[in-house]
Amino acid sequence: MNGSVPVEPGTATGNTTSGFHEGELAVQRQAGVTRDAARLTGMLAPARLRSGVTRFLAEQTFAAITARDADGTLWTSPLTGPPGFLHVASPTALDVRAQPAEGDPLQHLLNSRPVGLITVEFATRRRLRVNGTLSRTDSDGLRIVVEQAYGNCPQYIQNRRLHAAPASATSAGPVRVGSALTREDAELIRRSDTFLIGTSHPARGNDTSHRGGPPGFVRVEDGRLWWPDYWGNNMFNTLGNLQADPSAALLFCDFTTGRTLHLSGRAALEWTDPGTAGDDDRTGRRVHFTPHHLIAGRLLTLQADSVTAAPDNPPLTDPPTAQ
Repeated sequence: MNGSVPVEPGTATGNTTSGFHEGELAVQRQAGVTRDAARLTGMLAPARLRSGVTRFLAEQTFAAITARDADGTLWTSPLTGPPGFLHVASPTALDVRAQPAEGDPLQHLLNSRPVGLITVEFATRRRLRVNGTLSRTDSDGLRIVVEQAYGNCPQYIQNRRLHAAPASATSAGPVRVGSALTREDAELIRRSDTFLIGTSHPARGNDTSHRGGPPGFVRVEDGRLWWPDYWGNNMFNTLGNLQADPSAALLFCDFTTGRTLHLSGRAALEWTDPGTAGDDDRTGRRVHFTPHHLIAGRLLTLQADSVTAAPDNPPLTDPPTAQ
């Protein structure tokens, strides 16, 4: 797990149960990696935010949060701020000194709801996931009671240095609300090398994860999306959640223009023969996603002027879909 952010184990908080849930175990069994995954069970134990993780969070300017809106629709949204906007208030409490932007589907977050947050430091290819319960929302931001926190390896994170966008680039204008992808939406997805995915489990709450690959790794066909699953740590947190609850939320960001595309819908895991066209990393797994709701706007206040592809991105194995 080179490049991951170390988190100290601690005592249980909330109602989180340590270990893998039934959906994760089912995917691990079918993938034949149960023994390998079992070695990582300790990563899911309730954690206390101290030392290295506190410093890491204090340095970040970008995060993404997954929660349900007042209607119960799952969304994943960006959160941004200057270094220090993610502040460890105690070993089990994280303060986020920011709110989702005006027009964002999670602009009005509700207390006592499960949330999943990920912060990604693209420049060093490090990331940290924090799952818990929202205990406060006010003009100062959010407070999350932390139930799980663990780092992930640097795989498939594209290297880019984020900085605050000029004021002229952050005057977003109105967002577009709909249910079907436009041509412009499809083009944004096809050129993306990164997206965030939010999933949910009835007992464990919400989770936010990162997905990356070469531009074109997310395919768009007939208004739906699919992407190949890559080799990872064998925990299958995201795919395991989808086994239990097909709700999924995707967030695509154009790091050059600040344009964002929020999608909420349903996702399903498909098992294929390894090496099938489009199975870029030869795992024999792909995820299909059907959007039901979308919000498109320019809600990212950070930008990057250049990007360097992750060295472990698998090459695409099928021709790009016609525009």
